[in-house]
Amino acid sequence: MPLSPVPIPNLAQEIAATVLAGFDRHYALFRDCGRRARTAFETADWHASQALTRERIRFYDDRVNETTVAIEAKFGEAALTEGIWRSTKLAFTGQLLDHKQPELAETFFNSVSCKLLHHSYFHNEFIFFRPAISVELIEADPPTYRSYYPAAGGLAASFARLLRDMNWATPFADVERDARWIEEAATEHLGGALPAAQANFQLQVLGSPFYRNKAAYIVGKVVNGHHEYPFALPVLHDADCKLFVDTVVLDPARISQLFSLNRAYFLVDMEVPSAYVQFLRSIMPGKPKSELYTMLGLQKQGKTMFYRDLIAHLRHSNDQFVVAPGIRGLVMAVFTMPSYPYVFKIIKDKIAPPKEVDRPTVMKKYLLVKQHDRVGRMADTLEFSNVALPRDRFDPTLIAELKDLAGSVILEEGDEIILKHLYIERRMEPLNLYLDRVDEVRADAAIAEYGNAIRELAAANIFPGDMLYKNFGVTRYDRVVFYDYDEIEYLTDCNFRDIPPAPSYEAEMASEPWYSVGRMDVFPEEFGSYLLSIPRVRKAFVKHHSALLKAEFWRERQTRIRAGILDDFYPYPLAARFINRFAQPAHPEQTLGSG
Repeated sequence: MPLSPVPIPNLAQEIAATVLAGFDRHYALFRDCGRRARTAFETADWHASQALTRERIRFYDDRVNETTVAIEAKFGEAALTEGIWRSTKLAFTGQLLDHKQPELAETFFNSVSCKLLHHSYFHNEFIFFRPAISVELIEADPPTYRSYYPAAGGLAASFARLLRDMNWATPFADVERDARWIEEAATEHLGGALPAAQANFQLQVLGSPFYRNKAAYIVGKVVNGHHEYPFALPVLHDADCKLFVDTVVLDPARISQLFSLNRAYFLVDMEVPSAYVQFLRSIMPGKPKSELYTMLGLQKQGKTMFYRDLIAHLRHSNDQFVVAPGIRGLVMAVFTMPSYPYVFKIIKDKIAPPKEVDRPTVMKKYLLVKQHDRVGRMADTLEFSNVALPRDRFDPTLIAELKDLAGSVILEEGDEIILKHLYIERRMEPLNLYLDRVDEVRADAAIAEYGNAIRELAAANIFPGDMLYKNFGVTRYDRVVFYDYDEIEYLTDCNFRDIPPAPSYEAEMASEPWYSVGRMDVFPEEFGSYLLSIPRVRKAFVKHHSALLKAEFWRERQTRIRAGILDDFYPYPLAARFINRFAQPAHPEQTLGSG
């Protein structure tokens, strides 16, 4: 039976309320993931924690689809006129006035709008291109952070109090010891004790810990007058299933690395996410808000803010998009802008041999990386559809190359270039270019890092597939990160084999192998033939990572993974761990989890 006509103002209000109800359901499930992450940490259920990270990524699109279907079913074609949608946006804005997550709700509205109206993201005048509701002074209950004012017992006593106030169901092995070591490390870092007796001295600590894999991170800062000292406390389980603080991270650069997009997103329960972002920005002022939202698991909000930042950068710069430096890839066309620290990647229409992938396969690989633990060794990507950029900002040579290589995803419309699908990553220097320009000492360190990246990916059940140096980048912290995913596989899906002895000299000299090779077969002995042709590189690789050239290493990794063993990844130097700085022999053996 057709619905009775509804007056436009009421219809707009009802549609807006339906969108907001869809968002509220999404965020309730999002917060529930944070609460379940706490339980997984308390019970040391590491596989549950990993599953939550993967599960949560799907929530947003599921709720957008649900809301879209609900609007179409309830309101039909009447909801899809431009006049109605102008009123709907206005009505939605009014419904956000006392909302705790208005910026996220606006982004959700954008997603529903684009899906319903079938407009390109960039052309839709009915979305929140700019935020309509300020998030600066939204209050949470309880407050976003707790404050501690040191008195008797000084800084150590305050840290002991805040550790107890986490109220985890699992007890600490020795709170006073951990608090004492935190104070000792802070005193050493600052070159002297903090004057805890001052009236304006306090500790500020975010109310919810940040959960990732086997660790919980307590994040805060010491405020002493005009001076602020950020800190992060990784809390782990010991061999007796008791909690302990593994170290205190005090260097702002190290804290920033905890929030690197090369790692899995945190699980955290936040009533007012904008307040968490504002607090984190106070201790990491160089970290874009888009990255902080993303690292808190709010990647759609991160994308929205990234796009706003990109448009602002284009408005305040005049250089052009150009072909990215380095060896051209077989799968992706890559371009960049010298003044902007990101690269833009488009899947080619025709992928030449020896690659055996197509567009859907490549997209599936990138989604795998998005949902997997990146252990600090895989670059995160932002995936966009229908992005409009000014045509005059493209070098003509780049336009010609994109049309030739990926004509199906590039469209010229007036004075704009429309990119139907692309990935965006932080720009890094390709490892092959880095090795060409550095001296032997730095090359040795880079190859050691390269091998460490491969080892850590293997421990996380990832085989890179194509391990050429051009597929790895060097970050500003000289860390080597993998960023080319078209041949990536789960390690446990690969068949690592030793090359069998040749039956004859003629067979050994033949152009074709004398042994059968399956699609998932990998022969680590062959790595050296294409990775170690440069003498100084070979020397460094053999010194640090000769085990990677043997199938035995890879099979042993597979055995551990299949047995359910999750290896430890420490996003800070091992030398900084308290066990390596202060612990006595009586300290528990370290078969410990980490972040």
